[in-house]
Amino acid sequence: MSLLIEAKNVSHYFGSKQALCDVNIELEAGKPIALVGPNGAGKTTLFSLICGYLQPSKGSIKVLGHKPGNAALFGRLSALPQDALLSPDFSVGEQLNLFARLQGFSAKQAKLETQRVLELVDLADTNSSRPNELSHGMKKRVCIAQALIGSPKLVMLDEATAGLDPVNARAIRELVSGLSEQTTFVLSSHDLSELERLCDRVLYLQKGKLVTHELHKDTAQVRYLTLQLRDQGEGVLAKLEALESVVEVSNSQRNEFVIGYNQGQATDAMDIQILQLCHQHNWQYRALVNGHTLENQLFANGG
Repeated sequence: MSLLIEAKNVSHYFGSKQALCDVNIELEAGKPIALVGPNGAGKTTLFSLICGYLQPSKGSIKVLGHKPGNAALFGRLSALPQDALLSPDFSVGEQLNLFARLQGFSAKQAKLETQRVLELVDLADTNSSRPNELSHGMKKRVCIAQALIGSPKLVMLDEATAGLDPVNARAIRELVSGLSEQTTFVLSSHDLSELERLCDRVLYLQKGKLVTHELHKDTAQVRYLTLQLRDQGEGVLAKLEALESVVEVSNSQRNEFVIGYNQGQATDAMDIQILQLCHQHNWQYRALVNGHTLENQLFANGG
């Protein structure tokens, strides 16, 4: 299977400042991919290189087997910057029709494609609306509809849910999840819990370097659960360590415990044992996560 994105020893400079340093990536098409890192880590630069907006100072990038910016990627790769705006002078339908025509759709096909992508984002009735008549969340969903014109194979979304209310944010997550069989999404966000719900793969940038792009995998012998409590219970660590088949427990941060256990030795399912323990000691829990949280995978050992 050909690689979706392949980067070899990619570095990029803005004058004397190095934004990316020897980045290597090999990713195949599939479930959404997270792009994570602090401000200034190089995420926007990597986005821009993949999309062909910038050329690497050193190294090479291929997207779907082609150099970014190649005409062969037209309609197969799309990107939505965080600050994407709609023109206030034209209706939603007029703008999406224009973008469809620019992709080569006929006038009739462009209207049908506009209706299709608006239905995908559950905004079919906004065709005649002007952007200033829409809420912030609705505008964002229209911009995502624009990115979906032509059913591209790769869609880059930069902070797609930033500033949105929970309803609109959930709608976008459900859209991305629902389209992931046909389209691979690369999602940049500071909301790690959101990325954790959607992504199996992570690109983590720190000071321009790709630190990791593999999520933690349970071994055949040891599996993990993460318990998040509302309040720090008394003697939680010792009580968790005393559970049958538990091999290690770490207090990863306040009110959060990572529990490693031998699945083959457990008489009862470990999640049931933990929930029973919470009930027995009246511990109020926020979440019980299968495996490590993404935050712990990236930062527990200092990033």
